[in-house]
Amino acid sequence: MPSLQLPRRTFLKLGAGLSGLAAAIPGAQAAPLPAQPAAAQPNGKPKTPTRFQIACMTLPYSRFPLQRALTGLRAAGYTYVAWGTSHTEQAGGKQIPVLAADATAEQARTLATRCRDLGLEPVMMFSGVYPEANNGLEVLRQRLVQAGAAKIPQVLTFGHTKGGNHKLWVERLKDLAPRARDNGVILVIKQHGGETGTGAACAKITREINHDHIKVNYDSGNVMDYLRLSPAQVLADFRECADDVRSFCIKDHRDFPPPHGDCGPGLGEIDHYRLLHPVAFTGRTIPLCCENISAPHVPRPNKPEDVDALARRAREFLDLVVRGIQA
Repeated sequence: MPSLQLPRRTFLKLGAGLSGLAAAIPGAQAAPLPAQPAAAQPNGKPKTPTRFQIACMTLPYSRFPLQRALTGLRAAGYTYVAWGTSHTEQAGGKQIPVLAADATAEQARTLATRCRDLGLEPVMMFSGVYPEANNGLEVLRQRLVQAGAAKIPQVLTFGHTKGGNHKLWVERLKDLAPRARDNGVILVIKQHGGETGTGAACAKITREINHDHIKVNYDSGNVMDYLRLSPAQVLADFRECADDVRSFCIKDHRDFPPPHGDCGPGLGEIDHYRLLHPVAFTGRTIPLCCENISAPHVPRPNKPEDVDALARRAREFLDLVVRGIQA
C-alpha cells in the first residue's frame, strides 16, 4: 500500500488544529516530561548537594575605595564577599590594606559588621603572606584570630613561585592547625607556581598534615597560567585534589588570541561545568570567590560601574553553572 504523504502546509495546519482542540477540552494538557533521577551514592541513597557560595573578592575594585567595592558587589547581586587585598581610598592616593596584618580582632569584627550591614556575608580573607616568609607564622597566627573574631570561615594563603620549602610548610602549617580549629577557621592553600603550583602538590601537603582545618583552595587560572598546562591537564589535576578542596579562587585563562592571560569565568578556556562537577554533591559549603572578572584583551575599567557589570556577568555565569551541574 503506498504511503500517505501530506503537503507541509497541510501538516502544519493539522498540527495547529490538534493543539487548539486539546486546549478546548477541559483537563487536557501536554504529558509532563519524566523527572530526572537524583544524583545517588553507590548505596543508592541521594547525595547532598554542595552549598556553593558565589562570592566576589574586593580585589577587582582595588583602584577604587573599599566602600565602593562593597556597594558595587551588592548592587551586582552578590550576598557573599571575600576581602582582598588593598584599595585606593582617595584619588591619587596610596593603596590601603582592607585589613592590616596587625589589625586587632575588634577591627576585624567592625569590618565584618560593615559588610553584613550592606547584605554581604564575608566568606574568605587573604593572609597577605607566604607561609615560608620570615614573619609568615606570626602573620598567619594573627590572621586566624582576625578571621575568628569576624566569623569568616576561611583564610587564604599561597607560596612563593620559587617554592622549595616543603618541610617548612609542613612544620608551620602543623603549628597553625590547632589555632585554626580553635578560631573556627579553615586555612586554605592555593596554587601559585613552584613547588605548590598544582592542586595535587597542595593536597600532598594537606594530606601529610591530615587536619580538618588545613585544606586546599583551587585556582584553575593559576595552574594554567604559571605551569602552562592545557585546560584538560588542569581538570585532571583538580581531580587529584578534589577531596581536599574547600573553596575556589575563580579565575579563567585564555591562550588565544595571544598573548595569554587570566580573565573572568566563562571568558577563557576552562570548562567550569567539568571543573565543579566532581564537588557538586559533597554536602559541604564551598565558596566560589571570583578573583579575576576581567574580559580578555580589553582595557581595565576606569569607572567602577564597568567593574560592577563584569562582576554581575561573572555571578550570573557561575549561577548558571551551579544550577546546571546540580539539576
